[in-house]
Amino acid sequence: MYGNFFQVAMQWQAASVSAAQIGIAAASVMQARMMQMALGTMKPEEATRMMLEKPSTFMRSTEGAARAAAANRGPAAVAEAALAPYRTATRANARRLGAKTPLKRRR
Repeated sequence: MYGNFFQVAMQWQAASVSAAQIGIAAASVMQARMMQMALGTMKPEEATRMMLEKPSTFMRSTEGAARAAAANRGPAAVAEAALAPYRTATRANARRLGAKTPLKRRR
């Protein structure tokens, strides 16, 4: 009787944890990049990556959300699918820039 309710609750919890992880990783990435800019140590490749990663991540996010919506997986699953590319990108940036990501996603 409550199986579907708990499944939906877990999906929303996963989406909210993903959003929190994105926020934490994004803050550390912004701090590292701002420090590079302030010290004049940012490489042109990093500046280019900083600009080009956003449209491609947005595209992957839109595709994932559209696929989840087309599969009728529910709004929580759509939100999680939309957040997944952003979580992946921000965590990869945090690792690459030497910032530590305090939360790790378990699958």
